[in-house]
Amino acid sequence: MKVCKTVDEIRAYRWLDPRQSWGLVPTMGFLHEGHISLVRRARGENDYVAVSIFVNPAQFAPHEDLQAYPRNLQRDLSLLEQEEVDLVFVPDDSTMYPPRSQTFVIVSEVAQPLEGASRPTHFRGVTTVVAKLFNIIQPQRAYFGQKDAQQVVVVQRMIKDLDFNVELVVCPIVRESDGLAMSSRNERLLASQRLAAPVLFRALTAAESAFFAGQRQASDLRQIMIAEIEREPLARLDYVSVANPETLLELDVVEDKALLSGAIFIGDVRLIDNIPIEMGLI
Repeated sequence: MKVCKTVDEIRAYRWLDPRQSWGLVPTMGFLHEGHISLVRRARGENDYVAVSIFVNPAQFAPHEDLQAYPRNLQRDLSLLEQEEVDLVFVPDDSTMYPPRSQTFVIVSEVAQPLEGASRPTHFRGVTTVVAKLFNIIQPQRAYFGQKDAQQVVVVQRMIKDLDFNVELVVCPIVRESDGLAMSSRNERLLASQRLAAPVLFRALTAAESAFFAGQRQASDLRQIMIAEIEREPLARLDYVSVANPETLLELDVVEDKALLSGAIFIGDVRLIDNIPIEMGLI
């Protein structure tokens, strides 16, 4: 497994054999089974697999948890070596954002609601760093998890609009036994908070069940989610949503499909989750 810190190192290794296909798994490190599921999917579909580990400061607002974000590079590298990853890119901030950098990639409409409304600068940082990784590594495929559903929509829009020659592969959410979506931030939950954290998944599944029982009014589905979250004293609601899965605009009535999603705070840890729903799929 080759570990590189610079763009020149990455490009030299990446192009040793231009005929071979590459899959990229972008991460912020502190890897868990959700990340590993992406690596395994990439391993099965490409000749070579690259993983990036970079806690991207551009996607954190000044008041957010950049410094508290968990890190353990040696553990991450050990896990990736076990998965037979070929290349790991571990740049520092100055590599990804050289002094006097002035260029950002901004996706407009689909980046504005949901996470974009709660974190207005977030997706500018995400799309900029992902665009840079695409340019540096030039993979044939890039692997993202469904847990960050809006991120998937935003990156797909960027790929289409800027003609990136890369296929976006979306992989299912990996959950703990109680339904909590796996996330590096879960490590920061205290024991009592960890017990409370699955409330968001319960709220989403309650709305999903109501939909398949015949409820089509989006406002009623949102209220079901809110009521479930409010029953948990340790949870603080950020938002719930019943949106068009492509435009991410809020729906009045769910006619055929929708994205149920939400964000809550447990203590100072912010958790997100989602469930896509569609007529005929149970």
